[in-house]
Amino acid sequence: MIVANPIYDIVFKYLMEDERIAKTILSALLKMDVVDVKVRRNEYTNSNRENLSIFRIDFGATILKSDGTKRLILIELQKTWLETETLRFRQYLGVHYANPENILPESKEGYAIPMITVYLLGHKVGDIEEPVLYVRRRSYDYNDNIVTKGLPNPFVDSLTHDSIIVQIPRLRGQVNNRVEKVLSIFDQSQMDGANKQVLNIDESLYADDADMLHIVHRLLAAASDSKMRHEMNVEDEYYSVIEKRDTTIMLKDRKIAQQSATIQEQGATIQEQGATIQEQGATIQKQDAMLRSTIKLLIDAGMTPELIAANLGVPIETVTRHLG
Repeated sequence: MIVANPIYDIVFKYLMEDERIAKTILSALLKMDVVDVKVRRNEYTNSNRENLSIFRIDFGATILKSDGTKRLILIELQKTWLETETLRFRQYLGVHYANPENILPESKEGYAIPMITVYLLGHKVGDIEEPVLYVRRRSYDYNDNIVTKGLPNPFVDSLTHDSIIVQIPRLRGQVNNRVEKVLSIFDQSQMDGANKQVLNIDESLYADDADMLHIVHRLLAAASDSKMRHEMNVEDEYYSVIEKRDTTIMLKDRKIAQQSATIQEQGATIQEQGATIQEQGATIQKQDAMLRSTIKLLIDAGMTPELIAANLGVPIETVTRHLG
């Protein structure tokens, strides 16, 4: 069965807007029974194409604990395909910790709703081989003995959080547990030939699982939606520009390193320095031309100069200069 690839922001958003699917995915990731889930007001879903490098969406989820009680938690889910977004992840965390709406309404002390962050990564994290990594907090005394008495505690939960990191490239057909079965819909080894916008999923693998069939059928509906295909094309075009920019920077850095080694070995003469300056000037001109092209593309896509500057990591003056 040919279905839309959920690595695309627009498709992923379409999936998570379905409450049943959101509960299925979050329950599997948390290894808890999510009985209710609501998208919170500070949702950020890239619907205006203002920031394609990270897709972010926040949930308020009610989980059913093993003792039968219910607990509200905050889930911040972020998806990215770029390996340089750690700072942006931290910035989003700062927004959560500073947001007064994330305080428990019944708490006189101002304790926060416990939070779990989920990161869906389109790249590998070093040599970590596990496709799903659970990073959990533990508390210790001075002698490194684990402290359990009095925990969990709302004060501690207000200032710390657990994380779940998913390395999508590490999935690759692994289905050893519930979370890997649910995440198998992201497995990029199922890509249909050269068309990365769709996956070829074997529906029979989910014949005994109504929730998974519901996910597959929603992805099937997404694949036939012309507006969604257009949005996927826009994402492809954007990332193509980013890829070319990064390649240009990489080649420039490599060339500079080679030039430095040559200068150190042979001794820097005035003539060699002049040639180096010219080459670097040419590289800068090429990079500048690429930057101008990138800015024009993003302006045409409807982004403001301020958002372009923030996404490309350049001063706003640089953006306006290239628009002149």
